[in-house]
Amino acid sequence: MGKFDKYKIDLKGMQADSCKYEFVLDNLFFANIDGPEVQKGKVNVVLVVKKTSRAFELNFQTEGMVWVPCDRCLDDMEQLVSSIDKLLVKFGHEYAEEGDNLIVIPEEEGEINVAWFMYEFVALAIPMKHVHAPGKCNKAMTSKLSKHMRTTPDDEMAEDTFAPEEVELMNEEETQVDPRWDELKKILDNN
Repeated sequence: MGKFDKYKIDLKGMQADSCKYEFVLDNLFFANIDGPEVQKGKVNVVLVVKKTSRAFELNFQTEGMVWVPCDRCLDDMEQLVSSIDKLLVKFGHEYAEEGDNLIVIPEEEGEINVAWFMYEFVALAIPMKHVHAPGKCNKAMTSKLSKHMRTTPDDEMAEDTFAPEEVELMNEEETQVDPRWDELKKILDNN
């Protein structure tokens, strides 16, 4: 038995017009699927499969928690995920993905494994930016980061690290303009 056999949905043998499946995606699931975005988590997925006249409609409702690295301090953090996704599946001659949410599966197989689709829906539910709540980041990392980060536009370098005559010289250099720019401005003014 394969790692993801329990995520196979037999569409060809479906007797009722609608079936409901419930899955729990845990750390073992994320480790086995080996996706880059999520390594650990606990997510509940409710899948409702409806048979229509020409296709099968798979509705996924995903809710849970995943652990992702914080963008600021790189420590793992909990991130809530919640999404509602839809996938259309129809029978054809060979497997194909058409459009954003239409999958064609071979009619002789008659089943679809939804493990990777569920993983993708979880990964897409993670916000682009994920950072700890204020004050929850790794203190050592944030102190190192703040040493190398400008907090205001005028705060390029701390002036107290320079002697007063050096600060005066830097201010003079900022006010002086290279004379070549003046010549270029004359060309622009003539046009």
